[in-house]
Amino acid sequence: MATQLNDLPVPLARSLVLRGVDSFEGARTFFRPEISRLHDPFEMRDMDHAADRIIRAVEEKEHVMVYGDYDVDGTTSTAMLLTFFESIGLQASFFIPNRFTHGYGLSRFGVDEAIARGVSLIVAIDCGITANAEAAYIRQQGLDLIICDHHTAGDELPVATAVLDPKRPDCDYPFDGLSGCGVGYKLIQAVLVRMGLPPEDAHTYLDLVAVSTASDIVPMIGENRILMREGLRQLCDNPRLGLAALAQRAGLDLTCCTSSKIVFQLGPRINAAGRIADASMAAELLASTDASHAQRLVDEIEELNLQRRELDRETRDEALEIAERLMQDDPVALVVYKEGWHPGVIGITASRVAEKFHRPTILLTSQDGQTAKGSARSVKGISIYKALAQCEDLLDRFGGHAFAAGLALPVTSIEALRERLQPAVEGALEVDGLVPEIELDSTLDLRDVTTRFWRVLQQFGPHGPDNLRPIFWGQNLRIVGQPTKVGHEKQHLRFRVAQLDGGPTFPVIGFNLGDRYDAALASIRRGRPMEVAFQLDENTWKGRTTLQLRAKDLRLS
Repeated sequence: MATQLNDLPVPLARSLVLRGVDSFEGARTFFRPEISRLHDPFEMRDMDHAADRIIRAVEEKEHVMVYGDYDVDGTTSTAMLLTFFESIGLQASFFIPNRFTHGYGLSRFGVDEAIARGVSLIVAIDCGITANAEAAYIRQQGLDLIICDHHTAGDELPVATAVLDPKRPDCDYPFDGLSGCGVGYKLIQAVLVRMGLPPEDAHTYLDLVAVSTASDIVPMIGENRILMREGLRQLCDNPRLGLAALAQRAGLDLTCCTSSKIVFQLGPRINAAGRIADASMAAELLASTDASHAQRLVDEIEELNLQRRELDRETRDEALEIAERLMQDDPVALVVYKEGWHPGVIGITASRVAEKFHRPTILLTSQDGQTAKGSARSVKGISIYKALAQCEDLLDRFGGHAFAAGLALPVTSIEALRERLQPAVEGALEVDGLVPEIELDSTLDLRDVTTRFWRVLQQFGPHGPDNLRPIFWGQNLRIVGQPTKVGHEKQHLRFRVAQLDGGPTFPVIGFNLGDRYDAALASIRRGRPMEVAFQLDENTWKGRTTLQLRAKDLRLS
């Protein structure tokens, strides 16, 4: 390791420093995120109470309900806890609220369902941290509640047997960026310790933790990076039946899976169940041990995903059109509303609008013209949760974290929210905070892109928030051959480049950069070199894998 660090190419050394890695020990931890470095689960507040309560449930042969959420984090968490509880002899069942009839999180309906099943303990996962009234109702009904959440806590915590959330203000756990599934994983470790079993037995669930961690857009640092790397290894070597069947349908080779492939190929399919129909089928798939049953569920989920994509396209086009009109007033935040949109694709569309206009975006719809429900997405440096907290008196409810939130409010309050959100966001803005920018790690001469350079660069993964893939700045590049526009709508740009004064040529793909075609032609006609901001990537075509540049932006020098 020391030799590798001493002669590390400057662009890679600079990328490490930008990620806070500026020592030998820091580099060793970064490049070797070993699972032995995970924190003791009992450092999390209330973990001892939670583990002891579950042990008691085992001893007294109680019926436990896992109460999840309808997104990827919630369904992976639910499947994980259900499978684990059954493995230690508990009678366990699960309940995931329907997005359309129950809404998000703990509800009286779900609690009443638990009572009807004869449940004595509810374990809420990926929800519950703000469910004070529901927790009180559970207590009134004589049931116990354990909350495993990772969302921002309110001013008062729900009263429960245990509240596990590394973000709760009085919790000293060393890492607060876990997904909901990550918190559940720590609970499993703690229960195993209480049972006198090795906590390493929890590793069998790391494939689910990896899918959750990648899909829930949590910071890819600290424990998450360890869990993600080990989870990717398990997805490669021994994925559970449901994930293997889903990956096969998606055309995803799990032996070379990455966090990005999970986000774009597995995550949307798991989410489709809850967005269009009922997320219970996704949890059922992820917990399944029957191949034929799993295949039937995969077929249903794939059909729902096709429906989701069509709804997504229609809603996106309409939302972008409305946002375009709102942008004429140059707002610092967007509140986009239309009655009748399918609520299952609101979150996806909010992300698309926020990305296009680089504004915190709230997308709302209603089915009855009375109550609007929706999702909020933010941009770097602005906490949409804090902004919504300043408008709390207008909202029926809200919850989430800095980059994403859910909310509900009367339709009659939408215009007031639009007005109040502007100063709430403006107060958090830095200079030029709403101007999209590409943060470059370093300049890079293409002649320095060797096999060893690529091998070290690959060890920067897994990637995600706070550990994005490095973006390099290529200068004095000449285009080799003729650039072409590709894709269904000719929205992508493809060409080849080399350094102006020689060296190897590299293929370049610029997704959604088709509008830069004229600049590429101008470079050739005028004999002017190009500058390209790019990530290094592998491209496999007809069994042959080569390195390519994934352009993020380009311009004439």
